[in-house]
Amino acid sequence: MYLLTKASFKRNDFLNFLIALFPLSFIAGNMIININLVLVIISSIFLFKKDLFKIELFFLDKMIFSFFLVVILTGIINDYYFYTKEMAWRGYFTTFITSIFFLKYLFLYIVLRFLVEKEIVNLKLFFIFSCVATLFVSLDIVFQFLNGKDIFGFEGRGRKLSGPFGDELIAGGFIQRFFLFSFFVIPLFFKNSNVYKYNKYLIFVIFLIFFLGIVLSGNRMPFMIFTIMIFFLLIVEKQTRKFLLPFLIFFFISFYTLFKSNIVVKNNFLNFFDQIYRTTNLVINKDFFNKNSPQYLKEFSTFYETWLMNKYIGGGIKNFRYYCHERPNIDRNVKFVCNMHPHNYYLEILTETGILGFIIISFVFFNILFLSFKKKYSLIPGSYDVKILIPFVFLFIGEIFPIKSTGSFFTTGNTTYLFLIIGLLIGLIRRNNLIENKNLKI
Repeated sequence: MYLLTKASFKRNDFLNFLIALFPLSFIAGNMIININLVLVIISSIFLFKKDLFKIELFFLDKMIFSFFLVVILTGIINDYYFYTKEMAWRGYFTTFITSIFFLKYLFLYIVLRFLVEKEIVNLKLFFIFSCVATLFVSLDIVFQFLNGKDIFGFEGRGRKLSGPFGDELIAGGFIQRFFLFSFFVIPLFFKNSNVYKYNKYLIFVIFLIFFLGIVLSGNRMPFMIFTIMIFFLLIVEKQTRKFLLPFLIFFFISFYTLFKSNIVVKNNFLNFFDQIYRTTNLVINKDFFNKNSPQYLKEFSTFYETWLMNKYIGGGIKNFRYYCHERPNIDRNVKFVCNMHPHNYYLEILTETGILGFIIISFVFFNILFLSFKKKYSLIPGSYDVKILIPFVFLFIGEIFPIKSTGSFFTTGNTTYLFLIIGLLIGLIRRNNLIENKNLKI
């Protein structure tokens, strides 16, 4: 019995460590993300074998399965279209093969849901690693801002700083995706330690570091999502509501100071507000290809006619880049023609999986939100179970926020992050025998 318990402990520690590595994997790049993802899946299958595939599937699970089925079917249909048009340069099975590899995110969801639901992992290490990784990125950006280079020798470029991401200007997005876990590390896992009494001071210092990091990164949309999440967290959570006014005062003073003292930050946000103003006017007047139109609006506008070409089942994942160039009424005299994707999750899902895929994934997102808030308000306010849910719920909302420019939905970093959050969140919702609770119709 002792040996069995010891083996289980080591097994659980190993899986906890693999899951905790995800934040660091996002810094290291897509190859490391894929290695980490595959290790989590294969290790779980090896350690739990048949138990992993005996989990009961609920309605939400079936909807998620349906979305992946649509991805595969639309891949087959579009590859058949390419075959009949004799487009050998496309590769006759390219979309289907891409769709099959996309299934790894379904396995990631199932594995994470199983591990959290069965309390095999406890997420303490994941929260700590998320905090450490976000602090590291933020401090590296500040260092890059002050010295012209980060600790790895990467130089800042113009209005954006990349920190440890090198040529990829995504540091602000990383901070926005992982920062919230830091505020819950001490209340969740160190409440009985001496450090807990300094928690409110530590949170203030941590917030200041994150704030500097995300502002100096130059990534404006992540900064807006970051601000909105904190603002609503302070409003929604009764225990943090008392900090709302001090937060607002501190936020505006800090932002105003940076805005006035640094010309790069000032021009970056002035340009952002100007783009919002011009975009609003252009959308109202339906003048999408005006020569003064912002780049993102031109990218959004290419979506509509591309979607109409395959509006019910879509053009297959990662095929927007092909169909966009083949859409009718395309004006090849316009300098901007097409991009790799329409820079919005929902527009991309519409063009690549059609109305069918869009309806399914929208329902999945809505159902997750419904279950999350139902679970939250069915528990004792301020309890451990509520606190551990909060960051996942808010980060999920921030990720699926519809009115924002994004990278491609069907890329390694974005899809891994989304199904990482969904898998852990649903696992937490179903934990503690909630599967048998008929009032929670998942």
